[in-house]
Amino acid sequence: MRKIKLLLSYDGSGYQGWQRQPGKATIQGALEEALGKIYAQPVKTVGSGRTDAGTHALGQVAHFEAPKTLKGEERLMRALNSLLPENIVVKKAWLAPEDFHALFAARRKTYIYRIWNSPVRSALWRERALWVPQPLNLARLNEISQGLVGEHDFKSFQTTGTAVKTTIRSIEEARWKALSGEHLIEFRIRGNGFLKQMVRNLVGTLLHLERNGGGAEELKAIFDARDRQKAKTTVPAHGLYLYRVEYPPALDNKCRKL
Repeated sequence: MRKIKLLLSYDGSGYQGWQRQPGKATIQGALEEALGKIYAQPVKTVGSGRTDAGTHALGQVAHFEAPKTLKGEERLMRALNSLLPENIVVKKAWLAPEDFHALFAARRKTYIYRIWNSPVRSALWRERALWVPQPLNLARLNEISQGLVGEHDFKSFQTTGTAVKTTIRSIEEARWKALSGEHLIEFRIRGNGFLKQMVRNLVGTLLHLERNGGGAEELKAIFDARDRQKAKTTVPAHGLYLYRVEYPPALDNKCRKL
């Protein structure tokens, strides 16, 4: 069988997340339905990770084992996009080596969380950014967020429901910035892995600390507690985007663009 790697973007509004669920609209379900029509038989896909209901993606990665070689395989991306709903797009497709795995080979992920920071809500961003009417102090948020960088036990920021071997993760970047010409604010975080709802829990906690004068000591106390009850509110999923998934360069170099 031939292994195909896909890069996808999607608006998660109205979907129950990535993972296929019987009787529910999901990204994986829509993708597998389209692939099934192309190959005229069921095709199972593997994603780089689950995204929650309502979460978006700019750079989700998935792979599947092609049950046969198609004539005009180089047109696979075009064929998929003609069958997928308009809010799901395949941006690139590659013929991948046998040892590529969208989930297990991933080495680094980047998420972004977007906030519409204005006294007036946005009609256009209502399902793609969290509305925060109070002014946010980005310098303060960045100062607090530096406490996330490095290797830490993120158990206090893990929502229960998914078993993991360890809650220790390494974060390389955690920063806030204003997007030019808009009331949009973006939080970007990059690390070697993320726990269930970890980014949403972190954003809720950081916003709480900024609003209430908290800082590094309060954040450290939450880490040390290893207790989800000590962290703050989980922000809604509609502001969250899976931005990028990174793989070892040696593995990427073996992928051939279709």
